Amino acid sequence: METATPPATTEIPDITFACVHCSSALVVDAAAQGMTLDCQRCGKPTPVPNVPVRSEKPAGEDNRVADIRRQLVENESQRTEVTTYINQLSIQLHRWQLRLQTLNERKRDLETELKKAD
Repeated sequence: METATPPATTEIPDITFACVHCSSALVVDAAAQGMTLDCQRCGKPTPVPNVPVRSEKPAGEDNRVADIRRQLVENESQRTEVTTYINQLSIQLHRWQLRLQTLNERKRDLETELKKAD
């Protein structure tokens, strides 16, 4: 005995959009797409956008989102690494500048001492 399978129904989702006049959030049945309706808040006529019906997310979309998130984490890791290098090099540069300043002061002192000795 065969059982009848109900026909597959594609439920059309509601359309969520904003009023072009007052930006109030509006939700209408998908059958109203392309029509112009009065906004419930401001009462002005607002066009309902045409929205393509998607039955489900494409399989690759989840993978793409995961890949983008992975790239963001990797990018942040590299940013942290570069920032650390910059900080280390800035500290090293400061040390060399202090060393040069000390050597310049010593040079002046030695030249002054040499003039006095002559």
